[in-house]
Amino acid sequence: MSNFFIDTHSHMYVSKFNKDRKEAIQRAFDSGVQKIFLPNIDRASIPEMLDLEAEFPDQCYAMMGLHPCSVDKNYEKTLALIEKWLDKRPFCAIGEIGLDYYWSTEFVKEQQEAFRTQCRWAKERDLPIVIHARNSLDDLIKIVAEEKTDNFRGIFHCFGGTLEQAQQIIDLGFLMGIGGVATYKKAGLDKVLPHVDLKHLVLETDAPYLSPVPFRGKRNESSYIPYIAQRVADIKEINIEEVATITTQNALDLFGVEVSA
Repeated sequence: MSNFFIDTHSHMYVSKFNKDRKEAIQRAFDSGVQKIFLPNIDRASIPEMLDLEAEFPDQCYAMMGLHPCSVDKNYEKTLALIEKWLDKRPFCAIGEIGLDYYWSTEFVKEQQEAFRTQCRWAKERDLPIVIHARNSLDDLIKIVAEEKTDNFRGIFHCFGGTLEQAQQIIDLGFLMGIGGVATYKKAGLDKVLPHVDLKHLVLETDAPYLSPVPFRGKRNESSYIPYIAQRVADIKEINIEEVATITTQNALDLFGVEVSA
Protein backbone atom coordinates (compact mmCIF):
# COMPACT_ATOMS: atom_id res chain seq x y z
CA MET A 1 0.00 0.00 0.00
CA SER A 2 1.59 3.26 -1.11
CA ASN A 3 -0.21 5.53 1.35
CA PHE A 4 -0.59 4.42 4.95
CA PHE A 5 -2.66 6.86 7.00
CA ILE A 6 -3.67 7.10 10.64
CA ASP A 7 -6.78 8.83 11.95
CA THR A 8 -5.65 10.07 15.35
CA HIS A 9 -9.11 11.27 16.39
CA SER A 10 -12.37 9.54 15.45
CA HIS A 11 -15.63 8.96 17.34
CA MET A 12 -16.93 6.25 15.02
CA TYR A 13 -18.43 4.42 17.99
CA VAL A 14 -21.22 7.03 18.39
CA SER A 15 -24.84 6.45 17.39
CA LYS A 16 -24.50 8.26 14.04
CA PHE A 17 -22.72 5.11 12.81
CA ASN A 18 -25.13 2.54 14.23
CA LYS A 19 -26.60 1.66 10.83
CA ASP A 20 -23.34 1.20 8.92
CA ARG A 21 -20.42 1.16 11.35
CA LYS A 22 -18.73 -1.96 9.91
CA GLU A 23 -19.06 -0.63 6.38
CA ALA A 24 -17.67 2.78 7.40
CA ILE A 25 -14.71 1.14 9.13
CA GLN A 26 -14.07 -0.97 6.05
CA ARG A 27 -14.17 2.13 3.86
CA ALA A 28 -11.47 3.61 6.08
CA PHE A 29 -9.28 0.53 5.64
CA ASP A 30 -9.91 0.56 1.88
CA SER A 31 -8.84 4.22 1.71
CA GLY A 32 -5.49 3.44 3.35
CA VAL A 33 -6.36 4.37 6.93
CA GLN A 34 -4.86 1.45 8.80
CA LYS A 35 -5.27 2.65 12.37
CA ILE A 36 -7.98 4.68 14.11
CA PHE A 37 -7.61 6.22 17.55
CA LEU A 38 -10.79 6.65 19.59
CA PRO A 39 -11.07 9.49 22.14
CA ASN A 40 -13.58 9.01 24.94
CA ILE A 41 -16.30 11.59 25.71
CA ASP A 42 -17.95 10.73 29.05
CA ARG A 43 -19.15 7.78 31.12
CA ALA A 44 -21.94 6.94 28.66
CA SER A 45 -19.59 6.62 25.67
CA ILE A 46 -17.23 4.08 27.26
CA PRO A 47 -19.11 0.83 26.43
CA GLU A 48 -19.59 1.65 22.74
CA MET A 49 -15.99 2.80 22.37
CA LEU A 50 -14.61 -0.37 23.98
CA ASP A 51 -16.93 -2.52 21.86
CA LEU A 52 -15.51 -0.99 18.67
CA GLU A 53 -11.95 -1.51 19.89
CA ALA A 54 -12.75 -5.15 20.74
CA GLU A 55 -14.17 -5.72 17.28
CA PHE A 56 -11.07 -4.31 15.56
CA PRO A 57 -8.27 -4.79 18.12
CA ASP A 58 -5.44 -4.39 15.62
CA GLN A 59 -6.83 -1.21 14.04
CA CYS A 60 -8.80 0.66 16.72
CA TYR A 61 -7.28 2.02 19.93
CA ALA A 62 -9.30 3.43 22.82
CA MET A 63 -8.35 6.43 24.94
CA MET A 64 -9.82 7.26 28.33
CA GLY A 65 -10.73 10.75 29.52
CA LEU A 66 -13.50 13.23 30.25
CA HIS A 67 -14.42 15.72 27.51
CA PRO A 68 -14.66 19.32 28.78
CA CYS A 69 -18.23 19.69 27.50
CA SER A 70 -19.17 16.81 29.84
CA VAL A 71 -17.68 18.54 32.90
CA ASP A 72 -20.38 19.70 35.32
CA LYS A 73 -20.87 20.14 39.07
CA ASN A 74 -20.54 16.36 39.51
CA TYR A 75 -17.35 16.06 37.47
CA GLU A 76 -15.34 14.58 40.34
CA LYS A 77 -17.59 11.50 40.41
CA THR A 78 -17.08 11.01 36.68
CA LEU A 79 -13.33 11.51 37.03
CA ALA A 80 -13.28 8.80 39.70
CA LEU A 81 -14.82 6.41 37.17
CA ILE A 82 -12.32 7.49 34.50
CA GLU A 83 -9.46 6.82 36.90
CA LYS A 84 -10.83 3.35 37.71
CA TRP A 85 -10.76 2.52 34.03
CA LEU A 86 -7.19 3.80 33.69
CA ASP A 87 -6.18 1.47 36.53
CA LYS A 88 -8.14 -1.45 35.11
CA ARG A 89 -6.53 -1.88 31.66
CA PRO A 90 -4.14 -0.20 29.21
CA PHE A 91 -5.20 2.76 27.08
CA CYS A 92 -3.23 4.49 24.32
CA ALA A 93 -3.78 8.00 25.71
CA ILE A 94 -5.80 10.17 28.07
CA GLY A 95 -8.34 11.99 25.98
CA GLU A 96 -10.32 13.75 24.92
CA ILE A 97 -9.62 16.35 27.58
CA GLY A 98 -9.25 20.12 27.56
CA LEU A 99 -11.26 23.33 27.74
CA ASP A 100 -14.32 24.45 25.79
CA TYR A 101 -15.52 28.03 26.29
CA TYR A 102 -17.70 28.00 23.16
CA TRP A 103 -20.79 26.13 24.34
CA SER A 104 -20.79 27.33 27.94
CA THR A 105 -18.59 29.12 30.45
CA GLU A 106 -20.63 27.97 33.46
CA PHE A 107 -18.05 25.40 34.57
CA VAL A 108 -14.77 26.97 33.45
CA LYS A 109 -13.14 26.49 36.86
CA GLU A 110 -14.28 22.87 36.97
CA GLN A 111 -13.04 22.30 33.40
CA GLN A 112 -9.62 23.63 34.33
CA GLU A 113 -9.46 21.49 37.45
CA ALA A 114 -10.54 18.38 35.51
CA PHE A 115 -7.95 19.10 32.84
CA ARG A 116 -5.11 19.50 35.33
CA THR A 117 -6.13 16.32 37.14
CA GLN A 118 -6.09 14.32 33.92
CA CYS A 119 -2.77 15.86 32.91
CA ARG A 120 -1.34 14.63 36.19
CA TRP A 121 -2.66 11.14 35.52
CA ALA A 122 -1.03 11.16 32.09
CA LYS A 123 2.34 12.08 33.54
CA GLU A 124 2.05 9.45 36.28
CA ARG A 125 1.17 6.77 33.73
CA ASP A 126 3.55 8.02 31.00
CA LEU A 127 0.66 8.44 28.54
CA PRO A 128 0.10 11.15 25.92
CA ILE A 129 -2.91 13.44 26.16
CA VAL A 130 -5.30 14.54 23.42
CA ILE A 131 -6.48 18.09 23.96
CA HIS A 132 -9.81 19.65 22.96
CA ALA A 133 -9.44 23.42 22.60
CA ARG A 134 -12.36 25.62 21.62
CA ASN A 135 -12.17 29.35 22.30
CA SER A 136 -9.59 28.39 24.92
CA LEU A 137 -6.28 27.80 23.15
CA ASP A 138 -4.26 30.44 25.00
CA ASP A 139 -5.44 29.16 28.40
CA LEU A 140 -4.56 25.61 27.42
CA ILE A 141 -1.10 26.53 26.17
CA LYS A 142 -0.51 28.31 29.49
CA ILE A 143 -1.65 25.32 31.57
CA VAL A 144 0.34 22.82 29.50
CA ALA A 145 3.42 25.01 29.97
CA GLU A 146 2.83 25.03 33.72
CA GLU A 147 2.35 21.25 33.79
CA LYS A 148 5.30 20.52 31.51
CA THR A 149 7.64 17.65 32.39
CA ASP A 150 9.99 15.59 30.24
CA ASN A 151 7.39 12.88 29.56
CA PHE A 152 4.42 15.25 29.11
CA ARG A 153 3.32 15.04 25.47
CA GLY A 154 0.30 14.84 23.23
CA ILE A 155 -1.83 16.44 20.53
CA PHE A 156 -3.65 19.76 20.35
CA HIS A 157 -6.61 18.26 18.50
CA CYS A 158 -8.36 20.23 15.73
CA PHE A 159 -5.70 22.92 15.63
CA GLY A 160 -6.95 26.16 14.10
CA GLY A 161 -4.78 28.76 15.74
CA THR A 162 -2.21 31.31 14.63
CA LEU A 163 1.41 30.75 13.67
CA GLU A 164 2.44 32.20 17.03
CA GLN A 165 0.24 29.68 18.86
CA ALA A 166 1.57 26.88 16.66
CA GLN A 167 5.12 27.82 17.61
CA GLN A 168 4.22 27.82 21.30
CA ILE A 169 2.78 24.31 20.92
CA ILE A 170 5.90 23.15 19.09
CA ASP A 171 8.10 24.63 21.83
CA LEU A 172 6.14 22.59 24.37
CA GLY A 173 6.93 19.42 22.41
CA PHE A 174 3.31 18.79 21.46
CA LEU A 175 1.81 17.90 18.08
CA MET A 176 -1.07 19.54 16.24
CA GLY A 177 -3.98 17.54 14.86
CA ILE A 178 -5.03 18.69 11.39
CA GLY A 179 -8.52 17.79 10.21
CA GLY A 180 -11.30 18.84 7.88
CA VAL A 181 -11.02 22.48 8.93
CA ALA A 182 -7.85 22.67 6.81
CA THR A 183 -10.06 22.32 3.72
CA TYR A 184 -12.26 25.31 4.66
CA LYS A 185 -11.48 28.49 2.75
CA LYS A 186 -11.81 30.91 5.67
CA ALA A 187 -10.09 28.75 8.31
CA GLY A 188 -6.71 30.39 7.83
CA LEU A 189 -4.62 27.24 8.04
CA ASP A 190 -3.35 27.89 4.52
CA LYS A 191 -1.43 30.82 6.05
CA VAL A 192 -0.03 28.80 8.98
CA LEU A 193 0.81 25.33 7.68
CA PRO A 194 3.44 26.43 5.12
CA HIS A 195 5.56 27.53 8.09
CA VAL A 196 5.05 24.38 10.21
CA ASP A 197 7.24 21.33 9.64
CA LEU A 198 5.36 18.06 9.05
CA LYS A 199 7.15 16.51 12.02
CA HIS A 200 4.82 18.55 14.25
CA LEU A 201 1.57 17.36 12.63
CA VAL A 202 -0.78 14.40 12.71
CA LEU A 203 -3.98 13.83 10.74
CA GLU A 204 -7.46 13.39 12.17
CA THR A 205 -11.13 13.49 11.17
CA ASP A 206 -13.04 14.08 14.45
CA ALA A 207 -15.71 11.89 12.84
CA PRO A 208 -18.66 12.32 12.71
CA TYR A 209 -17.95 16.07 12.94
CA LEU A 210 -16.07 18.61 10.78
CA SER A 211 -16.18 16.81 7.44
CA PRO A 212 -13.64 17.99 4.88
CA VAL A 213 -14.62 19.52 1.58
CA PRO A 214 -16.29 18.07 -0.55
CA PHE A 215 -18.32 16.42 2.25
CA ARG A 216 -18.79 19.51 4.43
CA GLY A 217 -22.17 19.47 6.17
CA LYS A 218 -22.44 15.68 5.96
CA ARG A 219 -21.35 13.01 8.42
CA ASN A 220 -17.59 12.73 8.66
CA GLU A 221 -15.81 9.36 8.74
CA SER A 222 -12.26 8.06 8.93
CA SER A 223 -12.16 7.19 5.22
CA TYR A 224 -11.94 10.92 4.48
CA ILE A 225 -8.40 11.24 5.88
CA PRO A 226 -6.86 11.22 2.36
CA TYR A 227 -8.82 14.38 1.49
CA ILE A 228 -7.27 16.11 4.51
CA ALA A 229 -3.82 14.76 3.64
CA GLN A 230 -4.15 16.03 0.08
CA ARG A 231 -5.11 19.48 1.33
CA VAL A 232 -2.05 19.58 3.61
CA ALA A 233 0.09 18.47 0.67
CA ASP A 234 -1.37 21.19 -1.56
CA ILE A 235 -0.87 23.90 1.07
CA LYS A 236 2.73 22.85 1.65
CA GLU A 237 3.38 22.17 -2.06
CA ILE A 238 4.61 18.62 -1.47
CA ASN A 239 3.27 15.21 -2.44
CA ILE A 240 0.66 13.29 -0.46
CA GLU A 241 3.05 10.37 0.06
CA GLU A 242 5.33 12.58 2.14
CA VAL A 243 2.38 13.76 4.22
CA ALA A 244 1.25 10.17 4.78
CA THR A 245 4.71 8.89 5.70
CA ILE A 246 5.65 11.60 8.19
CA THR A 247 2.28 12.13 9.90
CA THR A 248 1.83 8.37 10.27
CA GLN A 249 5.22 7.98 11.91
CA ASN A 250 4.48 10.92 14.20
CA ALA A 251 1.30 9.19 15.39
CA LEU A 252 2.96 5.79 15.84
CA ASP A 253 5.76 7.35 17.87
CA LEU A 254 3.40 9.35 20.07
CA PHE A 255 1.04 6.50 20.88
CA GLY A 256 3.77 3.86 21.08
CA VAL A 257 2.08 1.63 18.53
CA GLU A 258 4.02 -0.66 16.23
CA VAL A 259 3.06 -1.82 12.77
CA SER A 260 3.65 -5.45 11.88
CA ALA A 261 5.65 -5.95 8.70
